[in-house]
Amino acid sequence: MVNDFGYKTGKAVKALEFEDYYSWDSSVIKVNGKYHMFTSRWDRKYGFGWNWLFHSEIVHSVSDSPEGPYKFQNVALPRRGREYFDGMNTHNTCIKQYGGKFYLYYMGCTYGGDVPKSLEDVSEGYALETWNRKRIGVAVADDINGEFVRCDTPLLEPRDCRYWDCTITTNPSVTILSDGKTYMIYKSRCAVNQPLQLGIAVADRPDGNFRRLSDEPILQFKDKEYCIEDPFFWYDEKREKFCLIAKDDCKDETKGITGQWGSGFYAESDDCINFEIAQNPMVYSRELHWADGNVTVQGNLERPSVLFDENGNPTHLFCASGDGSTPYCFKGNTFVVCMKLDKK
Repeated sequence: MVNDFGYKTGKAVKALEFEDYYSWDSSVIKVNGKYHMFTSRWDRKYGFGWNWLFHSEIVHSVSDSPEGPYKFQNVALPRRGREYFDGMNTHNTCIKQYGGKFYLYYMGCTYGGDVPKSLEDVSEGYALETWNRKRIGVAVADDINGEFVRCDTPLLEPRDCRYWDCTITTNPSVTILSDGKTYMIYKSRCAVNQPLQLGIAVADRPDGNFRRLSDEPILQFKDKEYCIEDPFFWYDEKREKFCLIAKDDCKDETKGITGQWGSGFYAESDDCINFEIAQNPMVYSRELHWADGNVTVQGNLERPSVLFDENGNPTHLFCASGDGSTPYCFKGNTFVVCMKLDKK
């Protein structure tokens, strides 16, 4: 029986914020005493809404400490042409190191219509058509500060319409075992307005070829109001467990896994297929206790990612958030929040 995550969140700080760009997901790795964050961003002049889907790019920022502030270094994955599956958009970062190389997993997409210049240029139909083009890719570098070279084909394609994951592959979260075996959780759904679900795939090496471990999604619920997304997962070598933190996206805000929409919950598994949700599942809520003493309830606190020390222990939790208490309605900017994790 799983009791809980085993760690509590400390005071929150803004680890990364761009003046002229919205930022969203993040993934952090420590290399040679520096902390390297890969995150998605897009120009604020386009607005929030659907425009991340048309304008996002993945950038690299660096800090001397886990909490930041992180300073922009370079654009890691810019646009590269409509002919590529990821040619017009890169998003959803997951950075890993193995065998002297760095692997940057992400979602990419392309589209054939006009490049939107404002929210008014994006119809719901255009957005959903582009949304269905999302695919998971990987870029590889020998140096964390060097060029990341992308593969020209997705790591994992949707299946045909007999299966639940026939629309997209997106939101990759990856863990690489000591022998190079690589597990990846991904997100998909069978059709518009159907619940988002999570699948699991595995490869013998970090750059593929990935195959599904199961034809069915993990963490299925009888109640269709129960939805989850934004997975972050890892392998705990000491306990020989696959561990997962994800967003409770229940459509009934008083129900769900945690009873609080937008919170993060914890689950774990022996085989990476059958995940057991903890008895006390909540890892974090949207209520933040800031280092300056303020307490706020954020409209969003999502895209969780965890930083680990050299012994594999969780040390910091990062989430995407923004100014404002109403979900997806930001009064000002968005930013990446960092919270120190303390053993309970």
